[in-house]
Amino acid sequence: MIKKSFWVLLTGAVLFLSAFRTNAQVYDKGVIDKTIAAVGGEFILLSQIEEEVQINQAQGYTADDKRARCQILENILMGKLLLNQAKLDSLTVNTDYVQMQVNDRLDRVMTQLGGQKETEEYFKMPIFKLKEDWTERMSEQSLIDQERSKIVGAVQTLTPKEVKKFYNKIDKDSLPIIPTQYRFSQIVLYPSKEKAVMEVKEKLLEMRQRVLNGEKFSMLAALYSEDASNATRGGELRMASKNIYWPAFSNAAMMLKPGQISQIVETPDGFHLIQMIEKDGDMFNARHILIKPKYTQEDRDKAFKTLDSIKTEILAGNVTFEMAAKQYSQEMKTILNGGQMFDDETGSVYFEKDRLNPADYNIIKDLKVGEISVPIESLSSDIYERGQVIYKIIILNEIIPAHTAEYKDDFAVIQNFAENQLHNNAIREFVVSKQKTTYIRIDDMYKDCEFEHPGWIK
Repeated sequence: MIKKSFWVLLTGAVLFLSAFRTNAQVYDKGVIDKTIAAVGGEFILLSQIEEEVQINQAQGYTADDKRARCQILENILMGKLLLNQAKLDSLTVNTDYVQMQVNDRLDRVMTQLGGQKETEEYFKMPIFKLKEDWTERMSEQSLIDQERSKIVGAVQTLTPKEVKKFYNKIDKDSLPIIPTQYRFSQIVLYPSKEKAVMEVKEKLLEMRQRVLNGEKFSMLAALYSEDASNATRGGELRMASKNIYWPAFSNAAMMLKPGQISQIVETPDGFHLIQMIEKDGDMFNARHILIKPKYTQEDRDKAFKTLDSIKTEILAGNVTFEMAAKQYSQEMKTILNGGQMFDDETGSVYFEKDRLNPADYNIIKDLKVGEISVPIESLSSDIYERGQVIYKIIILNEIIPAHTAEYKDDFAVIQNFAENQLHNNAIREFVVSKQKTTYIRIDDMYKDCEFEHPGWIK
């Protein structure tokens, strides 16, 4: 019931971190907070480095070593140079966007740490103060990002002639490797959902009544819930932000009082019963039972028989695969394209192995171009039908073997690679230039760092 991948580090987070306590303090390792660097008129405290280490560790990243701290410091140093220039250029902050980032980051951290109380204990400050500090830092980060975009934006898009010149000069071993890609089309049939959904609802209603009659929700969740990640905990989700769940799930949960049980809730993951344990602002801890519709062998056999008949018609030359897809396929996102599959996120019709459903890849990898598969059971890749059982036949339209990026066939990749190098060079030139004209001092405890830009040490 989680609507998106949530355990990721915010892009560029390290650049906006500044000390959340300016008084002298003692860390667990016995190190007293101190100024470790100065850039122009701004100072960088040891607490900044340690806070970012804490953030990384709280989100599952390992950053508790000297090399990682050196990288964090250099990122902050670069951010200070960009921030100074942004102020000189009179750039402004998008306050609405910053507030959205602050709330998003707070949701992530509170969910990972287990709630508001745990977050306040972890950072040793109240939530309102944490939000104030993060708002200030993210406002700075907004200016840093704008200045970086301004510098990079000054680099013009390369013309095909310039891309060709770059391609001819560069060592081919340094070019990106393009993995094997597949282009395919499919004809999809859905099982009869009405009967399966009715059975799920009847089962959940029976469970709900059993809880109301005195049985433990947690016991039923452990026995019957199909969410394996928490079934062993009696369906307990643990304290988390409501924003990480599908809206239907979180809205139903937030309406409950502790101990109350919801009516049946439908999400793209299936059907749920929810029992509230505890609420804390926009966070809650609840138990849930997830049941997904089950389809019978009769559904499968019926769909496979129809797909076999469609395949026979195509092989006999009575209809093309594209025409058959438009006539018979029940998948709305591909029906108008004659069954041509495309990636919802990238829009590309080419798929690497990691972007395919396992069931699809197991069939596609053994097909020859132009060959039609046997009927298979798979899962829908549509974000709004995630986990939905489907039946289909696939035709492999094209295979592009793994290869080093080439100018002719992978122009967009080469162009993007070349422009990224120019962008990196522009940032590098900016840093080198500002290093020469900006007052910079770094404490001796960081003078043995192997910085990417050695000009920090004067």
